[in-house]
Amino acid sequence: MSGCDSEPNAGQIRDWVGVALRALQRPSAQLTVRLVDMTEMTQLNKRFRGQAGPTNVLSFPFEAPPGMPQPIRQLGDIVVCVPLVEREAAIQAKHIQAHFAHLIVHGVLHLHGHDHQQHDETQEMETLEKDILAQFGIADPYLAA
Repeated sequence: MSGCDSEPNAGQIRDWVGVALRALQRPSAQLTVRLVDMTEMTQLNKRFRGQAGPTNVLSFPFEAPPGMPQPIRQLGDIVVCVPLVEREAAIQAKHIQAHFAHLIVHGVLHLHGHDHQQHDETQEMETLEKDILAQFGIADPYLAA
């Protein structure tokens, strides 16, 4: 996707990813961030999570094919649904770029193995997100607006 006024530019995405990777002590890791529409995200969410409808962000950790060594630097892919992020930001009264930053950082943490299935994992992941986002002057994304 491209052309939406609210879409983050490549420099912003690189900055958010770079700070997240440094916080994880993986400054030389590589990953891909894709910005998609509702149709593509709905298809991805159904295919890979078995869920109907779109979601705001998906992370796909890189897995080397059987018999191939896992590249040390390759983390995987992050896919962000632009229209859904725009809608969520409006509903939650969040600055659109702050919401994009949060979801991209969230995706980077997932690629690094962080999760939020258990309470202690959730606490750890949210603390990291807040610390990383604070470096950009972005407030706690989990506080109600």
